[in-house]
Amino acid sequence: MANAAHNPLILPDNLPVPQDDGAASHLKGMRLPDVVLAATNGTAVNLSKLDGRNVVYVYPRTGKPGQDLPAGWDGIPGARGCTPQSCSFRDHDAEIKSLGVKRLFGLSTQDLAYQREVVERLHLPFPILSDASLLLTRALNLPTFGVDGMTLIKRMAWVIDNGVFTQVFYPVFPPDRSAADVIAWLRG
Repeated sequence: MANAAHNPLILPDNLPVPQDDGAASHLKGMRLPDVVLAATNGTAVNLSKLDGRNVVYVYPRTGKPGQDLPAGWDGIPGARGCTPQSCSFRDHDAEIKSLGVKRLFGLSTQDLAYQREVVERLHLPFPILSDASLLLTRALNLPTFGVDGMTLIKRMAWVIDNGVFTQVFYPVFPPDRSAADVIAWLRG
């Protein structure tokens, strides 16, 4: 279905709600693997080696205004909303860091060139990590889905302390509340 008027900032009212399928339940308490990911700021990031508290929000893929969505995108539970999720973390970046978070990252399987455009267009004050090779996704056995020949990670958010998952938010819905949910947990 062509969707030339697609606006990634606006979420439709009738999106299917993702159900907790247990596919991320193994993560909490687990040490992250020794995997290096390229970041949009030109650095290489190994989440297992970062000290302190770090937050990573994970999303399937961001869309671009005016470009068609993948086939059946709005019917896939949890697929739609990557731009609103990113914007929510952008808007709450300072608050999240004021709650003891050293670093905030986004993460998707999109390539760096695509992600750099997103960081610039959305004015994100933090880097996005690329797992285009699926190294981290496979090492952690992350929940994924496929569409239009792409393997995409299901939406979630992580609180990581010294390389260990302290909290895992999964599934995440609605996506534009993801940052607020993380903040509520950090405050709690």
